[in-house]
Amino acid sequence: MKIISWNVNGLKAIINKGFVDIIKEFNADVLMFQEIKSSTVPLDLQTLGYQIYIFPAKKKGYSGTMTLSRVNPISVKYGIGIDAYDDEGRVITLEFQDFYVINTYFPNAGEELKRLDFKLAFDKDFEKYVLSLNKPCIICGDFNVAHEEIDIARPKDNVNHAGFTPQEREWMTHFLSLGFTDTYRIFVKEGGHYSWWSYRFHAREKNIGWRIDYCVVSKSLEKRVKRADILEKVMGSDHAPILLEID
Repeated sequence: MKIISWNVNGLKAIINKGFVDIIKEFNADVLMFQEIKSSTVPLDLQTLGYQIYIFPAKKKGYSGTMTLSRVNPISVKYGIGIDAYDDEGRVITLEFQDFYVINTYFPNAGEELKRLDFKLAFDKDFEKYVLSLNKPCIICGDFNVAHEEIDIARPKDNVNHAGFTPQEREWMTHFLSLGFTDTYRIFVKEGGHYSWWSYRFHAREKNIGWRIDYCVVSKSLEKRVKRADILEKVMGSDHAPILLEID
């Protein structure tokens, strides 16, 4: 199974940047998009041969997730059963025979960390949700945290900034310790590889970025992972798509 996850930073914006052609080139079995900022599926996406599952936020032009799948899932679940998060359209779970595939868009801690408590609460409740499932999990999306110093270009300049607070990083360490694997780190051990860059100061050209997008799998699936990558050359958003190939 070939899986793509991508924070598109607005469906309406990216559809005019060759989005449909990019999807065709991916030739993926499952595509997970975050921050779609829309409640409607563009017509161009409806002709590509995928089942489409969309979970928009109640607030117009904000957040939201969408999953496309060539394989018919056994079941689909929207949200994790808590209105505060589900109103923002943050999680879609597809159940397949051997595992769940979970599309997730974690909250951003925000300017001056105004939403840090909300983010940390989501972390804990998402963890409980995942642990309640009765099959291994593939969890992909924008986690809105750079886990280690090698996951951010300028760690010393960003201590206590949203996405790099000790609390957010500690939760990520804790979550992985529960029996999950950051698949990218199976293949790439060094720093300098990022999935998000600010639109300001030519950050992407200079590769001053953050790795905040992840495909995480249950340990029992780790040996089935054949490839995990960041497709940093694919443009259209301030995030790069990430790729997972699993038997």
